Amino acid sequence: MRIYETIFILKPDLPDDEADRIVAQMESVITSSGGTLRKTDRMGRRRLAYLIRRYREGQYVLLDAECDAATVQEVERRLKVTEPVLKYQTVRVDEELKRAAKLQQARAKNAARKKPRRGAEPAAAPA
Repeated sequence: MRIYETIFILKPDLPDDEADRIVAQMESVITSSGGTLRKTDRMGRRRLAYLIRRYREGQYVLLDAECDAATVQEVERRLKVTEPVLKYQTVRVDEELKRAAKLQQARAKNAARKKPRRGAEPAAAPA
C-alpha cells in the first residue's frame, strides 16, 4: 500500500456537523477498504487564491492515508459527487519520501568521501 494525501475544500457556509459528516464519510471509505488513516487535519477557513463557484473562502481538510489506488479512486469519486466540495486533490506522498531518503543517502555518501580541508587538524589516532 502507498501513502496518499488528499486535500479538499468545503463551502465556507457549511455547518460544522455537515462538514464532520463528510469528513467521517471519507474516513470510513478509507478504513472500510483496508486502508489506514494516518492523520486527519481540519485546517479551518482560509481565503482562496481565486473565486471558486463564487466563494472567496473555504474550509480546508487534509486526509493522510495509507491505502491502495482503488480506494483513492473511490474517495475521489465520492468527493466529485458531494455537492459542498469545491475542490479536491490527491497526491502520492511515498514517492517524495523515497526521493528525500535517496538524497539524504547521497549526501551522507559524499560527506564520507570528502577529504579533510587543508590546514585542518587530522583526526587523533586511537591509542
